[in-house]
Amino acid sequence: MIMAAATLAAAASTLVACGGSDDDNDALVTQGKQIFRFDTFGDEAKWTDTLRMHEVISAAVDPSTALSIGLKVDAEALPAAVVQGIQNGSIDLHSPATTIALLKLDAVVGLKGTVESVNGQDVLTRVGITCALCHSTVDDSFAPGIGKRLDGWPNRDLNPGAIIALSPAIDAATKAQLNAWGAGKYDPRFNIDGLSKPSVIPPAYGLEGVHRVTFTGDGTELAYWNRYVAVTQMGGSGSFSEPRLGLSITNGSVDLVTSKLPALQAYQLSIAAPAAPAGSFDPAAPARGQQVFAGAGGCATCHSGARFTDANSTLHPPADSVAEPESPSYASRSASKLYRTSPLKGVWQHAPYFHDGSAATLEDVVATYNTRRSLGLSASQAADLVQYLKSL
Repeated sequence: MIMAAATLAAAASTLVACGGSDDDNDALVTQGKQIFRFDTFGDEAKWTDTLRMHEVISAAVDPSTALSIGLKVDAEALPAAVVQGIQNGSIDLHSPATTIALLKLDAVVGLKGTVESVNGQDVLTRVGITCALCHSTVDDSFAPGIGKRLDGWPNRDLNPGAIIALSPAIDAATKAQLNAWGAGKYDPRFNIDGLSKPSVIPPAYGLEGVHRVTFTGDGTELAYWNRYVAVTQMGGSGSFSEPRLGLSITNGSVDLVTSKLPALQAYQLSIAAPAAPAGSFDPAAPARGQQVFAGAGGCATCHSGARFTDANSTLHPPADSVAEPESPSYASRSASKLYRTSPLKGVWQHAPYFHDGSAATLEDVVATYNTRRSLGLSASQAADLVQYLKSL
């Protein structure tokens, strides 16, 4: 199945490079955008039939609760009457019925609901999740948690563990582990090896030209990880196999994943890293900081090239990570047993840092390297380096 995805991706790339038009690629990206935002790959089998989340939402998840656990609302999906009702208070944000109405509008980012009329009342009968649940947020332009979509931006407000723990199908011990993860973190190996050591939700932007896209660089293209997540985490209908982990999983009898991987990858690779906002860094400092980055800081040794990563050619042993040693080691649970160097474009946007989120700010990142690597950077050098990172 992995080879099939690679073949499909290669075919899509060849179409564009060898006679395919820009229109062909644009169409693929447009298709991928819809998949990213709205396709569940049939994972309702997990989120409805197994976890019974449609029952939880219907009984207890009003919009205020949803926003408190990091779910977001797409303001552009709201009709004018709904916008006015939220503004004047005539729409009840403390009623689960309002959440169902928002799901009917496809307005809850990353959730896809099936709403049917039963005896004249809207009833949520099925619910699933999409890629956008974790890898999209909003700009808060309407209200906190409500705004225009920002695809590719990691939702660091989202508390996936707390959301899953709401399921009546989860036992008390597992609920405790899930609730311990915290906002902005998720463990994509927890349901595979039974260990609990979440990583921060990574950005899904700025990945064009980067072949190793995960913290541990397990696959050689984005489609590898998309398949892993779609099947093993989301619960989509399809197959994933990884001999290095002795892993072979098939959900359902119909493959709803493979044919969508080329378009999904094309859209994700089209998402550029966001530029640093004006006024967010000292404009006089980045030039000095770049010299520290390339020189005394030693950063460019691994964060090299235009993409600020050597991931396409090199993966690093756990000892190279300043977040190690840790127990359990995140790398040890992966297929590669190694770490990749994270790209730095847009790094200003996705605090906290390192795969475990142990550095709250870029200042903490530089301080950690300065100490752990005995760099001997002066206070002014460290400050300039931070400003350079904030400018990327």
